[in-house]
Amino acid sequence: MTAFEDIVIGRSSIPALATTVCLMIVIPIIFFLYWRGKHKAQTKISWLIAGAVGFIVSARVLELGVHYFCIIADTPVSRFLNGNTAAFVLYGIAMAGVFEECGRYIILRFILKKNRTRENAVLYGIGHGGIEILAVVLPSIISYLAIAVLFSAGDIQNALSTLQITEENAAAALPAVQAAAAFDFSMMAMNVVERLFAMFLHIGLTVVVYYGIVNRKKIYLLLAIVLHMLMDLFPAVYQAGMLPLWAVEAWAAVWTAVVVCIAAKLYRK
Repeated sequence: MTAFEDIVIGRSSIPALATTVCLMIVIPIIFFLYWRGKHKAQTKISWLIAGAVGFIVSARVLELGVHYFCIIADTPVSRFLNGNTAAFVLYGIAMAGVFEECGRYIILRFILKKNRTRENAVLYGIGHGGIEILAVVLPSIISYLAIAVLFSAGDIQNALSTLQITEENAAAALPAVQAAAAFDFSMMAMNVVERLFAMFLHIGLTVVVYYGIVNRKKIYLLLAIVLHMLMDLFPAVYQAGMLPLWAVEAWAAVWTAVVVCIAAKLYRK
């Protein structure tokens, strides 16, 4: 596996990855401590937990289950979606918007019937966005850090053995090793900014859905789904290899600002 022998771990990779791991843990904690400290009387921890559970169930269980049959498994649907870029992008953004926002709606509407305050709606969003960092993003960064440490030791064969990389799975594992080797402080900054955008997005969308529930206007659920889909549009197109990364980040900044402005207006109401 000569491709792995040519990989050189960047001088800043390990410190950048280690710092990123710490920041990914700190971000949701800071959001929670700030909001809970400011609105302790109006908030309940159960709403934070509900937000976390809501994300896990809607995005990591139900949505991934649908993805298995529509993307991963060899079916007529998966062959169509994987062979049609436009359909793949539309499917991806629709599933993310529908599952996460409908999950939000169901929990806020039918389960969290007590202590309905706008402050708790924000806390729910913190739980939703926070668990996405801790359960999805953080493990990935930790795996990159482990790869960087192992390959920096200089014993390639030991690194491959420890990571259980064989001739059969080498092609699939190579991109992760290359990503770990190339990780630097600029990528750390990009990951942190991206997570901050995501936290504000989840908080904003929760407020939009919550406003629709307490005012009995289901149109706001549709608004949240559409906003979520628009936010995910450029990332989905980027995954299809049709956009540069800077365009994705610029798009995320714009739509995060739009969602936050809408949510702030509804929050004040």
